[in-house]
Amino acid sequence: MVRHHCERFIADAAGRVDKVASESGIVPRPAFSYPSALIRVNGSKAKKSQKVEIGDEVEVEWDEEVFEGLEAEDIPLSVIYEDDDILVIDKAQGMVVHPGAGVYSGTLANALLSRYGSDFSTSDDDTRPGIVHRLDKDTSGVMIIARNIESHHVLQQEFASHAAVKRYAAIAKGSFTRSRQIIDAPLERDPRDRKRYMVTREGRGKSAVTELSVVASDNRYSLLSVRIYTGRTHQIRVHLSSIGHPVLGDPIYSSRDKSFPDATLMLHSCSLTISHPKSGEEMTFHAPLPARFIDTLSCLGLSEAAGAFK
Repeated sequence: MVRHHCERFIADAAGRVDKVASESGIVPRPAFSYPSALIRVNGSKAKKSQKVEIGDEVEVEWDEEVFEGLEAEDIPLSVIYEDDDILVIDKAQGMVVHPGAGVYSGTLANALLSRYGSDFSTSDDDTRPGIVHRLDKDTSGVMIIARNIESHHVLQQEFASHAAVKRYAAIAKGSFTRSRQIIDAPLERDPRDRKRYMVTREGRGKSAVTELSVVASDNRYSLLSVRIYTGRTHQIRVHLSSIGHPVLGDPIYSSRDKSFPDATLMLHSCSLTISHPKSGEEMTFHAPLPARFIDTLSCLGLSEAAGAFK
């Protein structure tokens, strides 16, 4: 379920709004990193880094998806790595990470409850699950889950500061004129369709930076290695669509493909590099390209290119 929060207060110290709010115990620091977070200072929309002065009026809204009311479900997970602090999985395409929009079963959250028991919690108030980042339902690949409060807090900061290195494989429509490019374009929710996001002008939305490298192409489709420096909802999908190269099989930002009419989203989280929340050791986790990628690359005569992601 989704729990909506709205806190209004008068700043009693000067500094960054997220620091002032969290140090006062009014708003938990992780709330500022939620995609739904909305901050206003003296009635105007603000970023979490905005400086406030004593006496400023601050309002913070955020949605928190929690385990409350969920049932444990024995759903198999493809485990890449596990210790007392973290769980790393290769998320299957089609699995919803967290309940919402009427989906309360078959999610990763249900699977975690079954795996770790009903007392599984990574929050001081027993409401936050161990999920520190998300993948879209139709995106497969590497995901990391915190197994305790301390790891959850450390990993949230690592993702919020963009220290975690996230790489994806994507098959996009068309041929690229440059072998490498960086898309630096902020994103905001589409006011005409709340399920979609769109590129917006500077000063609006949230910053989003995506680096694309062409691994192979047959001039009709291109296999890409993608690194994202921010973690916005639908970021890769929106950025690629905005430059005329939507992800093959994307049901939201692309049309049905004539050559691959049954294609599902060709986007896969192939690797994730983090510093271990307890030891500090740098660790990289890999998820091999799934069958849908291998089969499509074979049809395109690009099978050898799959080796770039091993």
